[in-house]
Amino acid sequence: MDDSRFPRIVSLACHDLRTPLATIYGFARTLTRMEQQDERTARYLGMIEEASQQMTELLDELGAAARIEAGRWEPVLREIDTVELARSDDGRVVVEGEGERIETDADTVRSALASLASAARRHGPVEQVHWNVAGRELSLSPVTEAAAPIVSGEEVRDLGSLVAVAVIRALGGAVEVAGDALRVRL
Repeated sequence: MDDSRFPRIVSLACHDLRTPLATIYGFARTLTRMEQQDERTARYLGMIEEASQQMTELLDELGAAARIEAGRWEPVLREIDTVELARSDDGRVVVEGEGERIETDADTVRSALASLASAARRHGPVEQVHWNVAGRELSLSPVTEAAAPIVSGEEVRDLGSLVAVAVIRALGGAVEVAGDALRVRL
């Protein structure tokens, strides 16, 4: 198989896996809303729903990586503030600073920044991370010595951070480790 076919095969696989996954997610949501389950069944259905959502996110990341690698990624650009891109519902990610309005693929960059924060926490391991936003420059800390090669995309151990770095670079940005922080330029 030549190198140009592999990213297309990965994209196709991601696309084809979405249909059965959407079915699993949909039925899990439907069943969780029914009132006849005991507590244990409701918990299991919630776990199925959450896992299928995570699988969808993984497929999104893998599909984006394949499209970038094949040179077929077409970002959907819109204007957004960089603080909004870094903001997260995860209480273990703190966002501070002043943003700047930029034109970028907001959904993909938001997901990329969340993936970088998650990887820094998981591979640190640290309980909480901070995004310090200064216009187009974002700094994620703390990034431990163990997490640094993973969040910078140098070490292949975390799909989310690998795709995040690829997305940011494909949009003309930069990612580098500086001391105990990951510097991202959008």
